[in-house]
Amino acid sequence: MFHFKRNQSLLGGAFTTAELIFHAVVRNIRSQHSNAVMAILINIVQVVLLVTAFYILMTLIGRMTGMAKIRGEMVLFLLSGVFLFLTHIKSVTAIAGAGSGNNPMTLHSPMTMMVMLSASAFGILYTQLISILVILFVYSVAVSPLVIQEPGGAFGMLLLAWFTGCSVGLVLLALKPWFPNTVSILKNVYRRLNMIFSGKMFVGNALGGFMLTLFAWNPLFHIIDQCRGFVFRNYFPRNTSWEYALWVGIVLTMIGLLGEFYTRRQVSKSWDARR
Repeated sequence: MFHFKRNQSLLGGAFTTAELIFHAVVRNIRSQHSNAVMAILINIVQVVLLVTAFYILMTLIGRMTGMAKIRGEMVLFLLSGVFLFLTHIKSVTAIAGAGSGNNPMTLHSPMTMMVMLSASAFGILYTQLISILVILFVYSVAVSPLVIQEPGGAFGMLLLAWFTGCSVGLVLLALKPWFPNTVSILKNVYRRLNMIFSGKMFVGNALGGFMLTLFAWNPLFHIIDQCRGFVFRNYFPRNTSWEYALWVGIVLTMIGLLGEFYTRRQVSKSWDARR
């Protein structure tokens, strides 16, 4: 009765996998809310509330030194930091919580762990892209036009923030069956650290030598600072490098994949009792 027809060609297998990932992405988005549109609207409201809170804070304490160096639109300054921050953190959370080898979904062919990871990653990217486009369009039409100096470079930094978030989440996912409580703590600590060390409220050129060493370890700090170099005409980041973030993402991805493959071979149903 239940029979899965295997594809005899590589192209047919690729189309089958792509279709499976598409349906898994839809399921992943609808799992956030029964209505996919409401899931996106909730994400938009979250971004708007966070930007509003930071805008009020900066209005009360005055413009920051980093913002003064750029001499640009303060809302665009905040959006460029909040967008990348939320994309990165949501990617970490989604991939780290994608499931394990014990997930019942992976027991049904042709569903695999890689399909579940791809669905979680692309689901977050889709939601964030739609939210960003809607917010930028509404603000440009209703309030004031927003001019981005190099949209291609800024979009590349958004993809890099998503990629590095997925790589960090992949490492946490590989460690989760072995140290479930520790991974939960590490995930929360990483999110809290990025509230400060992501650099979304200031720019790298405004930091001195000692302060720069406190932030330079974080790839998201490099990504946000480089993104503002693409967004604003008068800002040229000197203390950060997007290549560093890319290499960190690649290394963490390789470590996470190796750890996930090893963990999947050792996984046992009895591990669920330890959570």
